[in-house]
Amino acid sequence: MRVVVWVTESTWPVCVDAARDWAPADAEVELLHVTGGDVAAAAHGAFAGLLGRGRPPDRDPGEQVETLAATAARELLTRAVSRFDRAATSSERHGRIEREVVQAVADAGLLICARDGDLTRTGPHSLAPPTRFVVDHAPCPVLLVWPERPPGDPLPPHPPH
Repeated sequence: MRVVVWVTESTWPVCVDAARDWAPADAEVELLHVTGGDVAAAAHGAFAGLLGRGRPPDRDPGEQVETLAATAARELLTRAVSRFDRAATSSERHGRIEREVVQAVADAGLLICARDGDLTRTGPHSLAPPTRFVVDHAPCPVLLVWPERPPGDPLPPHPPH
């Protein structure tokens, strides 16, 4: 069985711990990080549009942001593999985060990811939009973990009628 663990900057420790606890011992485990292109694109657009044309291309901050993001992703994956403390591979993707994750789990037997939205309450708002998309579209079972203790009563109050 192939298990994909979606690691993000804010939730990677709990996802790695869940994989260590729940992935079968003989599973092929892949730690996946996806870097969105929106920040680098915004930096490039600001350079090209707001600062005017005619500037040397070697000063484009978009390229610098991409380099920094790639370095940070590699460092995060290195820490995640070390924390997992079992045989695992790591992979890095770039693009629309939610779509890249769904494509990465096309042949997986399990996806492990964490809630990353409003963690003060249970329910659909505890998932950020990309995570909601992944949960809705993943072609495999999804183990969805809380990055911290869930808040209070897991059920909403009864409706007034």
